[in-house]
Amino acid sequence: MTRLICHRVERAGTLPAPLPGADKVVLDYEARFLRRKSLTTASGATVLVDLAETVSLNEGDVLLAEDGTRIAVAAAAEPLVEVRAVPGGLARLAWHVGNRHTPCEVAADHLLIRRDHVLEAMLTRLGATLRPLLSPFNPEGGAYGTGRTHGHHHGGATDDPRGEGHGPSGLHHV
Repeated sequence: MTRLICHRVERAGTLPAPLPGADKVVLDYEARFLRRKSLTTASGATVLVDLAETVSLNEGDVLLAEDGTRIAVAAAAEPLVEVRAVPGGLARLAWHVGNRHTPCEVAADHLLIRRDHVLEAMLTRLGATLRPLLSPFNPEGGAYGTGRTHGHHHGGATDDPRGEGHGPSGLHHV
């Protein structure tokens, strides 16, 4: 079987969707963050993704192969927990999730996070109602652009000998 090589990604909505029945890769949240990786499509074809920079793929994006083949990206179902609160309390729960730099999918009436027993215990103590489920995960991107959020050091200047963490002011130094 011919190995497909993909150097380009077209974002969902920028091109016509692949034809029904077109090949696809089904990837969980972590696997959709890539630069160079060998993938296997739903039909069993091998695809080498070799992009110029690391990207976060979303449901509906399309990998474009050198030969013109278009391969749809689908978000795999993965273990999540739906977080609900009493009316008016969802913002408080979202703040606590965000304060822990946890990827989170935000809806009008609930949050979705990946299963984590420590976070689940904290959210329950804060009054959340939790419901485990299997679903595709499409969390919000970072506040300073598109893509992923990345955790960073929360110690003071004395905790980081290179001075690259948060200083006494709480500001991030780079």
